[in-house]
Amino acid sequence: MSSKGGTALSRRSYRLASDADNPKVTGIVNEKLLSDYLQHVFPASGKQGPASAAYRKSLTFQDLGAHLEKLLAEDNVTEDSRDQIEGCLGPLTVVLDHSSGFEGLLFVDDDLLGVIGHSNFSSIRATTCVYKGKWVYEVLVSSQGLMQIGWCTLNCRFNQEEGVGDTPDSYAYDGNRVRKWNVTTTNYGKSWAAGDIVSCLIDLDEGTITFCLNGQSLGVAFSNIKTGPGVAYFPAISLSFKESVAFNFGSRPLRYPYYFYACYLPLQSPPTTDLIKANRLLGYLKTVLSTSIDTQEEKLVERDSGTWQIQGDPTILVTLAHIFNHFAPLMCKVYLVEDVLMNFLLSILEGGGSVDEHPLIQQLLDLFWLLMEDHEVNECLKQLMMSLLRAYRFSPIIPDLGFQIHYLRLTTAILRHEKSRKYLITFDVLRSVVFFYIKTPLRVKEAGLDELIPTTWWPTRFDKEGKDERDTCEETAEERLRRRAYERGCHRLKKRIEVVEELQVQILRLMLNNKDKGTGEASRYIFLNKFRKFLQENASNRGNPTVLCPPEYMVCFIHRLITAIRSYWDEGKRKSPGSISSEDAYVPPQLFYNGKVDYFDLQRLGGLLSHLKKTLKDDLAAKANIIIDPAEIQASSMDDLDEDEETGAAQRPSGAVAMGGALARPSWLSSPTLGRANRFLSTAAVSLMTPRRPLAPPEKVKVRTLAVEQRTEEDIEGSHGNDGLLLGRPLEEPDQPITEKSLLEILDGVVMMYNLSVHQQLGKMVVVSDDVHEYAVALKDTEEKIARCPSRRLDILEELQKSQKVFAEKLNHLSRRLAWINATIYSKEKMLDVYWLLRVCIRTIEHSDSTGSLFAFMPEFYLNVAMNSYSALKNYFSPSNCMEELPGYEETLTQLAAILAKHFADPRIVGTDIKDSLMQALASYVCYPQSLRAVERIPEEQRMAMMRNLLAPYEQRPWAQTNWILVRLWRGCGFGYRYTRLPHLLKTKPEDANLPSLQKPCPSLLLQRHMAELLSQDKDMAASFLNSVLNQLNWAFSEFIGMIQEIQQAAERPERNFVDTRQLKVCATCFDLSVSLLRVLEMTITLVPEIFLDWTRPSAELLLRRLAQLLNQVLNRVTAERNLFDRVVNLRLPGLESVDHYPILVAVTGILVRILVDSDKHGISRAASVLLSDPCFQLRSIQYLLGEGDAGATSADQKHFSLHTCNVFPSQPTSEDDLCPICYAHSISAIFKPCSHKSCKACINQHLMNNKDCFFCKATITGVDDYTKPASS
Repeated sequence: MSSKGGTALSRRSYRLASDADNPKVTGIVNEKLLSDYLQHVFPASGKQGPASAAYRKSLTFQDLGAHLEKLLAEDNVTEDSRDQIEGCLGPLTVVLDHSSGFEGLLFVDDDLLGVIGHSNFSSIRATTCVYKGKWVYEVLVSSQGLMQIGWCTLNCRFNQEEGVGDTPDSYAYDGNRVRKWNVTTTNYGKSWAAGDIVSCLIDLDEGTITFCLNGQSLGVAFSNIKTGPGVAYFPAISLSFKESVAFNFGSRPLRYPYYFYACYLPLQSPPTTDLIKANRLLGYLKTVLSTSIDTQEEKLVERDSGTWQIQGDPTILVTLAHIFNHFAPLMCKVYLVEDVLMNFLLSILEGGGSVDEHPLIQQLLDLFWLLMEDHEVNECLKQLMMSLLRAYRFSPIIPDLGFQIHYLRLTTAILRHEKSRKYLITFDVLRSVVFFYIKTPLRVKEAGLDELIPTTWWPTRFDKEGKDERDTCEETAEERLRRRAYERGCHRLKKRIEVVEELQVQILRLMLNNKDKGTGEASRYIFLNKFRKFLQENASNRGNPTVLCPPEYMVCFIHRLITAIRSYWDEGKRKSPGSISSEDAYVPPQLFYNGKVDYFDLQRLGGLLSHLKKTLKDDLAAKANIIIDPAEIQASSMDDLDEDEETGAAQRPSGAVAMGGALARPSWLSSPTLGRANRFLSTAAVSLMTPRRPLAPPEKVKVRTLAVEQRTEEDIEGSHGNDGLLLGRPLEEPDQPITEKSLLEILDGVVMMYNLSVHQQLGKMVVVSDDVHEYAVALKDTEEKIARCPSRRLDILEELQKSQKVFAEKLNHLSRRLAWINATIYSKEKMLDVYWLLRVCIRTIEHSDSTGSLFAFMPEFYLNVAMNSYSALKNYFSPSNCMEELPGYEETLTQLAAILAKHFADPRIVGTDIKDSLMQALASYVCYPQSLRAVERIPEEQRMAMMRNLLAPYEQRPWAQTNWILVRLWRGCGFGYRYTRLPHLLKTKPEDANLPSLQKPCPSLLLQRHMAELLSQDKDMAASFLNSVLNQLNWAFSEFIGMIQEIQQAAERPERNFVDTRQLKVCATCFDLSVSLLRVLEMTITLVPEIFLDWTRPSAELLLRRLAQLLNQVLNRVTAERNLFDRVVNLRLPGLESVDHYPILVAVTGILVRILVDSDKHGISRAASVLLSDPCFQLRSIQYLLGEGDAGATSADQKHFSLHTCNVFPSQPTSEDDLCPICYAHSISAIFKPCSHKSCKACINQHLMNNKDCFFCKATITGVDDYTKPASS
């Protein structure tokens, strides 16, 4: 036995007990003291009897190995295997049956315990079944969607529509719909949320199935279940697309152990023997830590184990080596790490105080690295970190957040150990994103929020549109007291959450430490490479949601990361006063083109990176002194990318796909298990970034893309003249020192994170605030009805009081939940983080814009984040925080306005989506008075350039948003155009009163003046702009009329019919476009009437005739009674609410008033003559517009015909050969050169504004001459 122990201990060439010739050279300790010490540490058990007394006297290091072996061998007799327990069939290691026990498409973890649904409704069961006794397993719920968890028999057959609980012999609990299922369904239990643990218990002796949620029994769900010969039940689950869970059949300690449930056993037996050994060895370790040897007094002294340190005492080290000889292999097993080691480390921190006050954990980790093999330490730390992650993620929320704080403190203590920290970062630190998440409780009572916030409050005063009027109306004393009590409760909650957030920031600061270079590369640079890979996984797999980090985790992670970055940045500023502070932080433009930072396949403003490298290589050489490697350009071509994708797909391991469609799950986070099946995906993704061909040696400074995992500190920070990340500074970029360049890449990653999913999640969480508002309005309405209810109608009063109680209970729940969300997501500090990010993006865009053509290298997401972060500040944070109080808010608003005004038509930006986003952002910007004033504050040169771009011909670009911007600048000045909502819709409540289109009119007289100046000075631009407006109006109104014809025909069919809602939406859109185009014409003719009425301009007469033609067409279609338009309006179809006489007729009237009433004498004469001479003119349309009756409506009003009163003089009929072959309305008056084809002047002039080719022969027209028909002979 002794030699066996000695052999095992020789792993690190320790000679622990081999000095037999010199027994007294065991340290400074004499033999008696050594024997007493070893007997104290390793006491013999009572089973050895009195004979052990003599044995204890001679205990030395030489026979310690045999003594320890004997002590540990005693534990073997207590082994209690599941084989000895009747009632369970299957493998001893219980996992999910990925070979035949599933239906549908699923992703599973490598350890076969985590699963994600990847089809409509997928089902899978375990490999082990039970037929007798009491059994339990746990399900760790990672998402709160549609799932049915329970038990089924082997005979159950599932499909894409029916799962566990939908067949006679299967039973399930569904916490999403709060029901239980066994063919039929009834209400049962509570709703679950992500982070909950469901315990599934089956008692086959009594025939009952029970479920527990977070250790609380939900009651017996099913009784009298089928039992007997041939009936055995498997754990099973059915889950819908993207839902994910992890099972614990007993491979890890149950979170809520079976002895809580009257001796229910886990399906997989715990490793009892190893557990007893581990606890015994841990006891020995604790004794060593709490015992010191006084060599002077030659006695043992009890001491505080918390202050123990490795001091090189050979007696203690050899003793510990014997313990770790047996302890180390046990610490590679997940069950023992979680049950023994983690609980021991947690107990060290139970005394409270800061983590620094507990150095024992650092000493223990030193011992681990000293006395265990590297692979054993690595495996132990992996399992320990995953156990902490699971414990943190699935701990219930309690008022003081005690569980979360406890696990975070231990995580912090472990990461304070340098060597352990670096290994864990190398292993897969980005799983630790979980540690930065603070989950939102779904059941506020269980979370203790009713104790923390005993008084609730919600808005009680609203305007006609349902907006909160708390600021404009005086509160009653009772309302004020309630609000203040509620705010105090929210403040208490926020303080407790801040404790958790501070610990999370400490963890991140440890990971971002760049001074710990004693044992290799600093932690920050390891983290940086892993962080970039994390971003790559989330940016490159947008179509596969199973591999993405959940957005709710991203929101918390980004705030902690911003806090950590800014603290390090400002520390550097204090050390180097000349460098820029975090308040002025930005990302220098050279990062976008020097190849030091990889942006994967993300779109650049100027298009694909390979295209930019080819087209802008001369600019890079001239401006940034960078030469693009030709091999890099060639390797980045699309053909190579396609080849690599095919190769990568071919090399992916076939084992990833299981039989029948159960896939090895490529999820890094959705399941809390350790197994990861996405290694092949990550490897394939990284291979796309490595050079595909040998790169030529550098001549000057050549750019190549570095693989994510290959960069070093020198590549990032630079050294000895190497600028690192700042390589290739353009001449326009100021040389501002940045103390730590690695922070720039992390900052760039933060901006990318916000774009990936943070903004969308911020928008989703606003729904709770919206729910509070809706219920508050409903409660107020119910209270008003109760006040009006007649006393004799007790039945109505009773129903109203029931509704009042329901609304009040729901509001109590929602207001407490909203307090949590406001503290974790929408607090003032979080608002400042988003605002800081907005300012970072603005400064980055400004610096990059100054580089000229190199601006095209900037990734699109910078512009997206600038727009979205402003939108989030205005729409998501405003209810709880005032945006105007932000520091430098007015200046920031003006800077953003300048960016939108300049870049919405920037030729350097080629992406259709980003150009549309810029246009929409500018359109929203001009709808609100404060942001519109910001647009007016930008320099005049930029304002004029913006208006010039807005007045560009519509045919050359998407024009609807441009037209909308011009309409908003005019709204409030037009004829009958000062309304916020259409008059006929005022009685209905808008779905969202905060929409830009529902804001009060706020016209810009300054921008109108700029528009007038441009159209007056540039005649060609004015003509092309108005020609395009008239063309689009002709198209939009024609499409509208065609659609309402189809709608009318469908509505008049005798059989039952349905009108497509999409068709109705398109129809209403065409109508709205027609109205807005008419408003732009009204704006133009009001500001610059000479464009139409000054016939010295070459195109004025033609434009006026075309305008008259379109106005007459619109009037004829809209004003006739009981015509097509009238009948469709009277149908009042849902989706066509905006289609009405008023908006389009007042727009036409505004134009007519300007040209026929408000113009000068000559203008009125010309306009009237053109309008009346148009063949489509009908006087009844004008009479309808003026509200007059039709003069010829009744026969009594008609006069008899007489030659005396007849003033009509007969004329010779015009021959068809003399009419224009295009319009057949005017005589031929023009001849084309050189082809000699003919038409009227109006048609050819209108055609030449858009096209120079002949109507008939397609020859290029070089001139147009007047044509007069020769007199007939």
